[in-house]
Amino acid sequence: MAKQYLDFERPLQEISSRIYDLEEALAHGEIVAEKNPAEEIDRLKLKYARIARQVYRHLSAWQKVQVARHPARPQPADYAAQMITDFQPLAGDRQFAEDPAMLAGLGRFNGKPVAILGINKGKDTKQRMAYNFGMPKPEGYRKAKRIMEMADRFNLPLITLVDTPGAYPGVDAEARGQAEAIAACIETLLKINVPVVSVVTGEGGSGGALALAVADIVMMLEHSIYSVISPEGCASILWREANKQTIPEAAEALCLTAQDLVTHNLVDKVIKEPVGAAHHDAKLAISRVQKAIADGLAEAVNANSTALTRREKFLKLTR
Repeated sequence: MAKQYLDFERPLQEISSRIYDLEEALAHGEIVAEKNPAEEIDRLKLKYARIARQVYRHLSAWQKVQVARHPARPQPADYAAQMITDFQPLAGDRQFAEDPAMLAGLGRFNGKPVAILGINKGKDTKQRMAYNFGMPKPEGYRKAKRIMEMADRFNLPLITLVDTPGAYPGVDAEARGQAEAIAACIETLLKINVPVVSVVTGEGGSGGALALAVADIVMMLEHSIYSVISPEGCASILWREANKQTIPEAAEALCLTAQDLVTHNLVDKVIKEPVGAAHHDAKLAISRVQKAIADGLAEAVNANSTALTRREKFLKLTR
């Protein structure tokens, strides 16, 4: 996939284009203006990293929303491929159908058996349509509930990876009990007696995200978001119009960034992303998430986390 740059990343795009042109010229033996193109490439790469740090150090809430939604950002399938060995995908809710948006399966994490759940958005048009743009239907959440219960039955730690704009709001989904399916997932996470660690890797949208994020340890990537409603939806409700002025204002008001949420004790940890965000170095981002999950599982085990302590943790948020 070719690199896609956001509006505020334009300075990075210009440097990247220059680096690409020089590398192509060197590869094809073409004459370039620079006396030493190899040194110029190194200089430009250092400049790229410096500007990327500056750009990403002071992102607004709305800019973080755009980063969280970036199509090149690693998705749960990418995390599973790098973190989980002997991965065995599981399909179907045993009631209606298979929902490919909901990744589910068993495997080994750092050599130990685990269960894993995640929500995929897809990377191209075909995948996005197959995954319903990361919006699971009731059968996806019922499949997730089945895996949660399986993890409890076989005493397997549960890892969940959240990246969804929210559950699918279509008429067919509502007819098949979307709200009940999400509520059943939340209830199950409050009942199972195995360690549960959740990471919001991109978007954490409304109840569709909460269905997988009722965990002993809840973490967010540095440029991910977690909110009860999207900035666009919030702006439409509050100002009756979603535009370039109201949407960024809504994003700020929602306090949806990882930094906001850890300050308010709604999540437990923020995982630092590589320079230029996770989509600029997916492998490094995933390795950092892997270490954070390993630490989170160890913390949950050492704290002897149970369904009771998990329930108490979330009840405190309402007091």
